[in-house]
Amino acid sequence: MDDPMTDRAEEPGVNEAAALSAAACMFRSLGDPTRLAILRHLALGEYKVVELTAHLGLAQSTVSAHLTCLRDCGLVTSRPQGRASMWSLATGAELLDVLAAAQRLLATTGDAVALCPAYGEEASR
Repeated sequence: MDDPMTDRAEEPGVNEAAALSAAACMFRSLGDPTRLAILRHLALGEYKVVELTAHLGLAQSTVSAHLTCLRDCGLVTSRPQGRASMWSLATGAELLDVLAAAQRLLATTGDAVALCPAYGEEASR
């Protein structure tokens, strides 16, 4: 079976440690429930911050901070529309593939990660 992480790290001129570090950074960017909720909602189309805050029931400052993080990670983009910005997924198909793969992995493992002492729900409290 092909291993995309290994395949990328074995390309000529690619530093394996740097490639794995970048992958870990990407997963950390996805490691927040609010950011995941924003990404799932943006999978439906473009939205203004005010629309995202209404959908998520969060403060505007919270949503804006998470959008900034996601933008800095290259996962979302915005375009001006009047005085507002329209936010959308920057790499829709690829990101949705990763999220779908995560759902399949969770289904396969029976959501065991939620019980993990290091990263599970109890560890984050």
